[in-house]
Amino acid sequence: MSADTAGPPIYLDADACPVKDETYRVAARYGLTVHVVANSILNLPHEPWIVRVVVGSALDAADDWIAERAGPGSIVLTADVPLAARCVKTGATVLAFTGKPFSESSIGMALATRDLMQSLREAGTITGGPKPFSRADRSAFLSALDRAVNRILRERPRDA
Repeated sequence: MSADTAGPPIYLDADACPVKDETYRVAARYGLTVHVVANSILNLPHEPWIVRVVVGSALDAADDWIAERAGPGSIVLTADVPLAARCVKTGATVLAFTGKPFSESSIGMALATRDLMQSLREAGTITGGPKPFSRADRSAFLSALDRAVNRILRERPRDA
């Protein structure tokens, strides 16, 4: 396991993540460690800066592992809104897989929207899922992750 202290650690909520390769590309560019957290073993590139974390099948095990380690100066990548809320509270930079940032000012609305959509699905009002992941989504994610890394690196004390 290679722990990099020169840049922010990235915690990737990897189950059903469509942007693993994009995350690895940005991490390689900046020399960052990516913790790929999943409930099962995933096929990952063999790089010292990619750390496989298999948490088991317990409900919210991956979320708990990530939330316990997230904090100021770290980046969390997830589509899970409750996990995003937990990590925003710790001061972590949190991005959705589309590049949309979660923040203290946006997380309340994201949670309310999630709950509303869940209720509508349970009532049978909405039967379709999210729109397919697009090339534009990938591009937006890459840009957002690059900006997040650069912002954290700029804010980091020089003697750290």
